[in-house]
Amino acid sequence: MAASSEIRQLSKVIALVTGGASGLGKATVARLARHGARVVIADLPGSSGEEVAQNNGDNTLFVPTDVTSESDVANALSVTKERFGTINTAVNCAGIGVAIKTLSKRGPHPLSQFQKVLNVNAIGTFNVIRLAAEQMTQGETLNESGEKGVIINTASVAAYDGQIGQAAYSASKGAIVGMTLPIARDLAQYGIRVCTVAPGLFKTPLLEALPEKVQQQLATTIPFPQRLGDPDEYAHLIQTIIENPLLNAEVIRLDGALRMQP
Repeated sequence: MAASSEIRQLSKVIALVTGGASGLGKATVARLARHGARVVIADLPGSSGEEVAQNNGDNTLFVPTDVTSESDVANALSVTKERFGTINTAVNCAGIGVAIKTLSKRGPHPLSQFQKVLNVNAIGTFNVIRLAAEQMTQGETLNESGEKGVIINTASVAAYDGQIGQAAYSASKGAIVGMTLPIARDLAQYGIRVCTVAPGLFKTPLLEALPEKVQQQLATTIPFPQRLGDPDEYAHLIQTIIENPLLNAEVIRLDGALRMQP
């Protein structure tokens, strides 16, 4: 059996992209749509989701979604199935972050802030994983290996080298890294692959809001190439994971060899 015969065609992709209204998620939506995939953007009601959907053609749809809500995610998946068919790809890009020290002159880190970051990043990701996987099992087999779908999560290099003030963010992204293998093992019997991308410093709206001088200083911390990542480079890796059926249970750093300083 030729391995090349198992490569997934993006034109057959039916995807849910959380956090798809901005940054890495937006770039992923654009790349998938550009290659003929059908894509549902799951992002907050106040996001630019509708605009992003309109800019990416008729096979892109926005469904207001809070990833921490079971009913919201179930609704987004239901709309996906009704509009495009059974989902076979889920990309988790939704996430938040805070910069708060464990202890500072203001006192200890507010517990509510720590809980909020964990709730959105880790629990929200798992919420999408478990519900998307259930729908994937109902779909058609995608290749000779019996694949039913692929789930791709977004962690961060902060999961490995979190900086000062990143306790909550690093913990949430570390949780995503840690659950990649056991979930891949859980879902293997259903023909569902699970991978995670751990991006470094990317030119997303968050970093673009910083002064140009600060952006340049950040770029100098990256060994090579010495620049901020382009969100489409993240999206390109998402495409690669979708297309390559042997990629499973892997966490891939996409960071230009960056190792964050304290």
